[in-house]
Amino acid sequence: MSSTVFRTKKVEQSILDTEEPEHALKKSLSALDLTVFGVGVIIGTGIFVLTGKVARENAGPAVALAFVAAGIVCALAALCYAEFASTLPVAGSAYTFSYASLGELPAWIIGWDLVLEFALGTAVVAVGWSGYVRALLDNAGWQLPEYLGGRDGAHGFGFDILAAVLILALTGILVLGMKLSARVTKLVVAIKVSVVLIVIVAGAFFIDAGNYKPFIPKPEPVAAGGDLKAPLIQLMVGWAPANFGVMGIFAAASVVFFAFIGFDVVATAAEETKNPQRDMPRGILGSLLVCTVLYVAVSVVVTGMQHYTQLSVDAPLADAFKATGHPWFAGVISFGAAVGLTTVCMILLLGQTRVFFAMSRDGLLPRFFSHVHPRFRTPHRPTVLLGVVIAVVAGFTSLSELAELVNIGTLFAFVVVAVGVVILRRTRPDLHRAFRTPWVPVVPVLSVAATLWLMLNLPAETWLRFAVWMVLGFVVYFLYGRTHSRLARGEDTPAVPPSQGARG
Repeated sequence: MSSTVFRTKKVEQSILDTEEPEHALKKSLSALDLTVFGVGVIIGTGIFVLTGKVARENAGPAVALAFVAAGIVCALAALCYAEFASTLPVAGSAYTFSYASLGELPAWIIGWDLVLEFALGTAVVAVGWSGYVRALLDNAGWQLPEYLGGRDGAHGFGFDILAAVLILALTGILVLGMKLSARVTKLVVAIKVSVVLIVIVAGAFFIDAGNYKPFIPKPEPVAAGGDLKAPLIQLMVGWAPANFGVMGIFAAASVVFFAFIGFDVVATAAEETKNPQRDMPRGILGSLLVCTVLYVAVSVVVTGMQHYTQLSVDAPLADAFKATGHPWFAGVISFGAAVGLTTVCMILLLGQTRVFFAMSRDGLLPRFFSHVHPRFRTPHRPTVLLGVVIAVVAGFTSLSELAELVNIGTLFAFVVVAVGVVILRRTRPDLHRAFRTPWVPVVPVLSVAATLWLMLNLPAETWLRFAVWMVLGFVVYFLYGRTHSRLARGEDTPAVPPSQGARG
């Protein structure tokens, strides 16, 4: 059993699979396209919402340092992703990397995890986008009927038509081709970043230095909790991180980290990149750097405009401008948030379809979904299927309690990728690596440690839900995937020599 479920797929074979006519995706993306994709998916609700929450509850004006700390954690993981994505430029991201280094069962687990992460992420973001658009429509005097306005938890049930229509429209764009998707993303990201820069530049004129005092408020202990909503580490050892002070900054980092989620999606597009060995590291690290700078700048401006104790938890940027007597900026920010969430939704949907496609091509899911469109060279079957399913889920279901599953799924993928880099360095030292993670194994070990720390700060109920999803994944794998995979059926074509296959 152990010899079959931990069988690995050779890097050369994974690259050969991408050249099969019926499974070959079109290579059309540049380093700029990848960077735009990364910025498009990272800058979302985090920059518009989380700043006020963590400033009031955890770090005060030092929330800027929390963004820096979270950015460093992401950078450690990004260095590992960059090595894998440039060495193994195949759709599937962490799933494909795991198949080459850890084996089939770990690859299935991470693929199953990523499908959940991207599906829920897409649905949650679509519902959030719908809320911003409805607010803009209300301001303009237009109101949707209640039964088409989504759910508010208090007045029962409806269908969120805006969220569903958004997902279906983005599904159509993704089917038509990656180049069109890249063009749409560039336009939307340009609008979104422009709004963020307007906030930074305009807000700088209303900064009051007195609002930065104290920059790091005195620490306040957090009362211990015993229910499943408490952080897992608190239930395990009875210790809870303090608010404010130095520990408050790290506690805030565990929250604002989730504003960075998305750079790993860039790796799912490796197979559709013109020069992945050169452009994947640039896209992953470049998008992370741009977003970190913008996050820090926004947090510095907002905490300077309004004292951290008065910041809004729901809309800190908009309310900060209202407090300075410029409420019209609230409409601009809402527009920027709505536009920004459009690209987040599209790129999350892109990531999920590519992982699903890669798993299908390997036989772990039905091979029906591994054929690409003869004209557009996109995986149209899983794109349409998943788009329709997620549109229905987003239209009918309130996902607020499940949103944290997106976070734990991403963190779990970070751990797997970091471990995989160390293992593949030992098992395949002969591979050509266009980008090499520096200081291995120090950087991967630090990445694993930092990621596990953030995971332990998630609520225990999130871990419980994640465990249930993983158990379901084990059932599917042993009933279908283990016997239908291409490795199990011996369908792999003869691998080319490492020097050729690894360079692709």
